[in-house]
Amino acid sequence: MPTPSSRVRIHIYGHESADPQQVAHYFGGTFTEVIESESELAIFVVDPAAGISPETISLWEGLDDFQIPRLVVVTHLENQIADFDDAVMLASRVFDQIVTPFLVLHDDAGFPCALISLETLEITDYSHKEHTVTMSSEEHQILIGEFRQEYLEQIESSGDSAFAAGLLFPAVPLWIEKELGVNIVHKYIDEIEKALPSSS
Repeated sequence: MPTPSSRVRIHIYGHESADPQQVAHYFGGTFTEVIESESELAIFVVDPAAGISPETISLWEGLDDFQIPRLVVVTHLENQIADFDDAVMLASRVFDQIVTPFLVLHDDAGFPCALISLETLEITDYSHKEHTVTMSSEEHQILIGEFRQEYLEQIESSGDSAFAAGLLFPAVPLWIEKELGVNIVHKYIDEIEKALPSSS
């Protein structure tokens, strides 16, 4: 169910293969193929199997002049052709250095089912209608140890407000039908909204 944001002017960019219009509809944004300098948040939608088009790269570079906060969301993870890590590696190469606050966990069939937070080490399970949050096992924590250390160092060097200032670019896995990652995108939208000047 679409859940539009109240105050944040959000513009959505990305090749049609990544379904940017679905993302725009769900989060109350506007899909565009031109640079929107009045935007308060730019969301770039990436399909890991299709890659990132030169036109999308040019739009990202064009927003550099305005220092607009940018979020990368990776869709079509259920297709299993390419994964979240592939998309992040590509985005870091053609956009800017991308940070990954969450990593994807898969079920026995290979489909994304949960996300593990590199900050808190908690796992959010999206496989049922009621999402559950549990602390990760020691095995999981060992497996993601290096990723977590790298992420925490990036956050420490950038500062707490780096995302809202347009200096830090997180990537979020997103499977709207399963609501996987939806709450995380909302968290970043809320962060932008809190940073906006008061309307009063």
